[in-house]
Order: sequence, then C-alpha cells, then structure tokens
Amino acid sequence: MAPAVCGMLLGLTLYTGHLCAVSAAAFLYHDYCVIGAGPSGLQAAYFLQRAGRDYIIFERSHAPGSFFALYPRHRKLISINKRYTGKSNSEFNLRHDWNSLLSHDRRLLFRRYSRDFFPDADAMVRYLEDFASLLKLRVQYNTAIVHVMLEKDRQAWNGHYFLLTDQDRQNYKCSSLLVATGTWVPNVVNFPGSEYVEGYETVSINPEDFAGQTVLILGRGNSAFETAENILGVTNFIHMVSRSRVRLSWATHYVGDLRAINNGLLDTYQLKSLDGLLEGDLEDLAIVKDKKGKLHITLRFYLENRNTSGGIDSITLPQDELDNFATRAPYDRVIRCLGWKFDFSIYNRSLRMMPGKGNKKKYPQIKPSYESRGTRGLFVLGTASHSVDFRKSAGGFIHGFRYTTRAVHRLLENRHHGVPWPSTVYPITQLTNSIIKRVNEASGLYQMFSVLADIILLRENATAFEYLEEYPVGVLAELEMQTGRKAPSGLFVIIMEYGRNFSGADKDVFYYNRAVGEAQHAWQSNFLHPVIYFYKHLPTEREMRLQPPDWPLPRPDAVHHIVEDFLTDWTAPNAHILPLRRFLENCLSTDLRNFFAESCFLFAFTHQKLPPFCRQGYMRLQGLVGSEGLRRHAVEAGLLQDYTLTDFLGNRTPDNHEGSQDRLLRDHMIPVRPLQHLVNAKDEL
Repeated sequence: MAPAVCGMLLGLTLYTGHLCAVSAAAFLYHDYCVIGAGPSGLQAAYFLQRAGRDYIIFERSHAPGSFFALYPRHRKLISINKRYTGKSNSEFNLRHDWNSLLSHDRRLLFRRYSRDFFPDADAMVRYLEDFASLLKLRVQYNTAIVHVMLEKDRQAWNGHYFLLTDQDRQNYKCSSLLVATGTWVPNVVNFPGSEYVEGYETVSINPEDFAGQTVLILGRGNSAFETAENILGVTNFIHMVSRSRVRLSWATHYVGDLRAINNGLLDTYQLKSLDGLLEGDLEDLAIVKDKKGKLHITLRFYLENRNTSGGIDSITLPQDELDNFATRAPYDRVIRCLGWKFDFSIYNRSLRMMPGKGNKKKYPQIKPSYESRGTRGLFVLGTASHSVDFRKSAGGFIHGFRYTTRAVHRLLENRHHGVPWPSTVYPITQLTNSIIKRVNEASGLYQMFSVLADIILLRENATAFEYLEEYPVGVLAELEMQTGRKAPSGLFVIIMEYGRNFSGADKDVFYYNRAVGEAQHAWQSNFLHPVIYFYKHLPTEREMRLQPPDWPLPRPDAVHHIVEDFLTDWTAPNAHILPLRRFLENCLSTDLRNFFAESCFLFAFTHQKLPPFCRQGYMRLQGLVGSEGLRRHAVEAGLLQDYTLTDFLGNRTPDNHEGSQDRLLRDHMIPVRPLQHLVNAKDEL
C-alpha cells in the first residue's frame, strides 16, 4: 500500500476505530486508553462510560483487581469497612467506607460484600469483579501493555498520540492515556549477601514454617509488621531493621503509616519479650552465611576489606569489636518487606516519565492536576498518583483516589469536550447554609483534606454565587482554564485541615487539653476541621509558588477556622454557624441574616441598602406559598379571619371538578399590590 494512501486511511480510522496496516502493524484507536483494571482504572472507566466517551481498559490479568488477588499476603486489608454510622446520608457514610468506589448503583457498596471492619482481600476481588461486570465496563483482559511511545501529530488533542503495544504485538492508538497500574514492583535493596533474603511477595505465609526460628525483617511498614504479626507466636524472636523510625498512623494522621491492627511486635518489644526494632541504613549492611546455614549481619565495609583468601572465617563481624552488638545473634531467615514502586520500564523515553525525588522516587513525577510533568495528556491515577499528597492525605488509597479520579475526569471533560466543571448557582442568602451542609456531609473534602477543596465563585455585586465541588487546590491559579468557570469578583475556598503542630511521629497526640472548644480559639484547632479562605482575586501562579511552608494555599485576604468538633458535626448555632456567618458578612460587607417581613418593611424606611434576604425576598414579593394547612394554622393563632369559600368565590358555589380547598386557595389568591411608594421613599433616604 502506498504511504500516502495508508496515511489517509489511518486518519479516517482515528475516529472510526477500524484498522489500518502501517509497516505490517495494525492500530486500534480509542479516545481514552486506561492501563490497569484495579480500583482507580475501574473508577475512571465508570466516569468515562457515564459521559459516553470512547475508552478501553487494558488489564494484564484475566480479572480486575489482580493486585488484591495476591496482596496483602496474609489477606487482611487495613481499609476500614464501617457499616453503621447512625446516619442515612449516603455521602456522609462514604466518609467511613474506605473501600467502595463511586457509582449510581446502590448494590455496589462494599458493606454488602463483607461484615468485617478490616475485610479480607478476597472480598475486594469479588467487589471489583462485580463493579466491572454489573456496570458493563469495557475491559480487555489478558492484555499486558509492554511498550508506550508518542507519535507527534498537530491534529491530535494534545499535539501527539499515544501508541501502545501489548504482549502479542497488537498496537493501539489513543488521544489521552490514563495510567492506573498502581505500584506493584517490589522495592529491593542490593547489598552483599542480599541473595540470601526472601521477598515478601514469595515468603511462606504458614506460621509453622517459622517454628523455633530466629527471623530478621527488613522494613518497617505495614507489610513488615503484617509479616511479623503472622509469625509472632512461633518464632524464637523477631528483629526488624529499617532506616526510618516507626511512624504510627494515629500519631501522624497518615493512613499509610503503621496501623494498630498490625502492631503486636511493638508490644513484645516494649514489654521485653525478646523481639525488637533497630534503626540502620540497609545499604550499609551485609549478610554472611556460615557453614551451618546461619545468617550473620555485618557491615559492608568489613566485607569489602576482608582477606579474600581467608574464606568466611576471615570476615570481621561487628561483635568482634563490640561484644554487645545488637544483632550479634545469627538468624535463620531474613525477609525483605520494603513495599512497592511504580513500573517505569514500559514507557519510551519520548514520554519523559521520570521518578520523583527523595521519598517520592517510587512514584512518577506529576503535576497537582495529576497530569505527567513530561507529557501532556498523560494522567496518573490511583496509588501511583500519591506523590501529590504523599504522607499528607489519602490520595494513595481507595477512599482518597476515588475522588481525585473524578476530579481528573472533570478536567478532561472541560479540556476535550467543552463540558465545564459541574456547578450550582445560589442566591447569596444561601451562602452560610451551603458551606455548613458541605462540611458536614461531603466525603471528598473529608478524606482528601488539604488537597481537594470546594470553590465558591462570587457573582458581580455578591448577589449570588457559584458552587464547585472538590477541585484540586494545587491548580487553583488555573481554575478558570481548567473548569471553564470565571472568577471575576472574588472567591471562597473551603478545605479541611488538621492543626499544623498537632501530629507527627515524635508528637504526643494524647496530651491533656489537646482539644479546642471555644470558637475564638478555632485557629488553634488540632483535629480535622473546616477552614475557609477568602480571596478578592484568583491567586496567581507566582503566589502559589510562594505560599507559606505547610500551607495548602497562598496567604488569603481573610481566613476562618471552624472550631474542631468531637463529633465532627459542625452545626452548633453559636460555636460553628454564627462565627462563620459573621466572617462571611465581613468579607462581603453585607448582612446574610434571614428576616421576617416586618423587619424588611422597617429596613425599607431606615436603610439605604437592604440586606440581600429582603432584596431577594420581601421586595420581590417572594414568601410562603399559601395552602389550606397554613391558612388553618393562621386562623387558629388568631392571625387571620376564618374566611369561608363564599368569601373567595362570591355567591358562586364551587364546581365539583375544581378539587380541594387547597386548589381554590391557589386559584383565588388575594392580590397584593407592591408598596412602590415605600420603595421610592427608601431610595430617597
């Protein structure tokens, strides 16, 4: 086939999904390609399908959730499955359901799959299978993408197409690539003797295989403590070594740190039952195996300086110089439990998928919008996107990334399809109520604290506002471009935060008087609480870069903390609502209270500027709609005379087909003429 003809056919197939032979290869086109049918991949597919978009998911296994089919090895998840909250509000209940994905199908709530507070991983596998099948998501199983590269094309959405190749050398082309593969490559530290180390992914999970043995575990995360918990009752003793100290999740408020369900070894260590924790850089260690098969811990520089001709007996061990060296006892087994990292191997250099720096090197570099820093149109979802909020929020876990995935979808809808970020317009009188409702119910704000925020865009003259939910605050300066919404008259940003000096690995978070209860000291709140930032103008990129350390946002024109609450119920009239309303009134220079008609009538005589409630209600003759029930209550209270139907209809008897008295009251309202002379008088004052 001639190259020109083939190129024309290829251009046509980009929108028809047909095939075209190019250099003996066939390309299947989709607008969106999703790699991975784990929780984040399925969540992205759900939103794409609901929007009617052309997409496909590639899954290397025969079923979704292949990671959960293997891990955790001991099958106990650490994600909370709280089935009862005492509330019927489904949005509120998602705050305490850490496993469900977002969907319209009430059958797909995880509490229907497990009764356990910490569920078995097999329940998650079943749940993900049902999520994909019941919602009829388009997943192509047994398809491992082995190579991804770019093809430049000015006509493409992002100036290029993504070319994908699977294990059978089938080729695919897409305009936007969503990477939802998670982190599944084991972290390995290479040092002399590391060949004697067993990996978490392959070590036996039968406790009897460790009976009477002495074990060293490398690592200090949940997988390390999970492994120790499994064999704690059968070993001689367990030692655990890692570079960093133990971080307890209840002290750091980070769900990826050590959870209480796995920390039995801390008891046996602190209560002196032989087990123990040590700190040390694993790259400085070396393992030597003696003639009996026992494993000895030494230091790398001892091994490098040994006399190679002298055999194993010539190796210097630390106890040769320090006879009370902590790890002088030999071990039967050494187990590596160092977590996982992202698989960069399948991405061509043209995509510039680079690892992060420092403790984020296991994740790819992405922007706060979850788009790759190296390639436009490539978004990273799920656990692999955790570099945005690593050790700060819940973006690496289902109860967090289900919301960040929805945010990415909304960004894509605006960018590629001209669908603005969903919003609702309210009169300014509903401002306080709208904020109170969201901070008491919204799960996305609650779980993705300091990362996702509700945005309130003020209309001209602050007579109304536009409410946007769960926008990534890291790209606040790009709000107008990313959402298709305008912010000409200022904005409020509603976000959830912990106290800045409250949590930390070395902090006592249970000290006396740790809670703040007085509204005037709300800014000192320690526990999770709502914070409202007010900006007269949308922050610039420069202001975002220069924001104060540990602040999620640039310095605002005004800020308000709603005082923390033990029940996380911010509805107290004096402690929560009144201070919030006064803050909003100060920012807007207006009165947000609701008034009776009599008060509005008096304001018309005494104020040049009426409160918004009076302008939008009383002066427009908006009030309660009359009904028979309301009339009857007014009559019983002596506020109205008991008019009969004859008073409304004259001497005419109502026709039978006209219905009830409520219908008659609606059809025969007493006309009230506007008090135009009062309005004019007000204007003159």
